[in-house]
Amino acid sequence: MTTRRRFDLIVFDWDGTLFDSTALIVRCMQAACRDIGVAVPSDEAAAYVIGLGLRDALEHAVPGLPEERYPELGKRYGHHYLARSNELVLFEGTLPMLHGLKERNHLLAVATGKTRRGLDDALQQSQLRGMFDATRTADETASKPHPLMLQELMAELGTVPARTLMIGDTTHDLQLGANAGTARVGVSYGAHEPEAFDAFGPLFIAHSTPELHRWLLAHA
Repeated sequence: MTTRRRFDLIVFDWDGTLFDSTALIVRCMQAACRDIGVAVPSDEAAAYVIGLGLRDALEHAVPGLPEERYPELGKRYGHHYLARSNELVLFEGTLPMLHGLKERNHLLAVATGKTRRGLDDALQQSQLRGMFDATRTADETASKPHPLMLQELMAELGTVPARTLMIGDTTHDLQLGANAGTARVGVSYGAHEPEAFDAFGPLFIAHSTPELHRWLLAHA
């Protein structure tokens, strides 16, 4: 029997929402800046750009860098991230939450600022390959918070904004949902401070994955 639900499609951001990677991303971005001899962004500045596509993130974190040096910075960031990617894990409670949503016949998707290669590697590492009905990465479509990423997922899976929920840990994620006309839920344990979420009208702000799971079971 199909469980009655409010949302047909639930879309998750990846880094800082499902994957406990915020601190590592910040450290790798700072290390890349040191490598090429440019000003190192603060923890707050480096965390703010998480969720954006890599090029957009680098331009925001290191403004004023000559155009021709961004590929160099991106390469160094990738070097550090790859060298430490084995340190990354799913937030505790993520697997039970995703399996529970699948049992309720929700469609599940990922909308991320990662590259396709980066997401595929992370899905393989976390044993989540096949869990999601569709995924979009920043190198395949417009970067957050442009609505195209969500619009493409909804078109692929045959859903509409009123029946779609976007979940993320940054204002970029929530603005993406707002721009696409979907409902939004924020999580406070990722990259951005939850006080900034209010401007985007989240239905709920979860402070742990188990709390998010409980809310979804009751309200999604």
